[in-house]
Amino acid sequence: MTQSLRLGISGASGRMGAALRGLLESDKRFELVHAVVSSRSAHAGQAVFPDATRSLRYAQDWANAPTLDVVIDFSGPQGLSATLDYCLATGTPLVTGTTGMDSSLEARLRKSTQSIALLRAANFSLGVAVLTHLLREAAASLPAWDIEIVEAHHSRKQDAPSGTALALGHAAAASRETTLDAAAVYSREGRTGERVDGSIGFAVVRGGDIVGEHTAMVIGQGERLELSHRATERSIFARGALQAALWLRGRAAGLWRLEDVIATPR
Repeated sequence: MTQSLRLGISGASGRMGAALRGLLESDKRFELVHAVVSSRSAHAGQAVFPDATRSLRYAQDWANAPTLDVVIDFSGPQGLSATLDYCLATGTPLVTGTTGMDSSLEARLRKSTQSIALLRAANFSLGVAVLTHLLREAAASLPAWDIEIVEAHHSRKQDAPSGTALALGHAAAASRETTLDAAAVYSREGRTGERVDGSIGFAVVRGGDIVGEHTAMVIGQGERLELSHRATERSIFARGALQAALWLRGRAAGLWRLEDVIATPR
């Protein structure tokens, strides 16, 4: 029987941290042994689990972290920087969905792949990983067809297009040997003229409590291929992150994607 994966979480008191903790309470494949929160968090020093038989408490840093198999980070740029310091010092694989990084931290992450296994994703839904894979195939197989990406999220979302929509755009552009910077069209209003061949268009919907919906349309003459994913609950992202952590244990140093996880599952 495979030994439980010894896991550390950075951003353990946040929304994703809470979702991960909820799953870990009953998942015997994992043992949560270190949970880091911000120094400003009211959770610091408190018990992680209500179960009195578990003594784990929230930590403010990595100073006394035990030996770990994998770290999952859903914190912020400052938290991720500290987590990366720990992972590089110990050779620990890192799964992260943290966003909002400056160019300096981005450069550090890229360089870290020479020393540790790093898996990054804008969206940890396994279904979205399959969607991304299928869009790569469709974009390459139908190079003359138009591509439009439509995404919908709840009314409180701050950014547009979503990180997932942009990741889909990057995947489609790479399959056609171009870049999203060169191909993207983010808005259309007024007399825009004809569609530019090879462009990748985006449309955004915001309203209500939509968790997340993404549709990639690959449009030809007389026919259209639609690849869609709809999220109905947020726990799917935590499940995907845990699956990524299981997969990353023991992997060679390098940059890995969630698509790699679904391509060679464990």
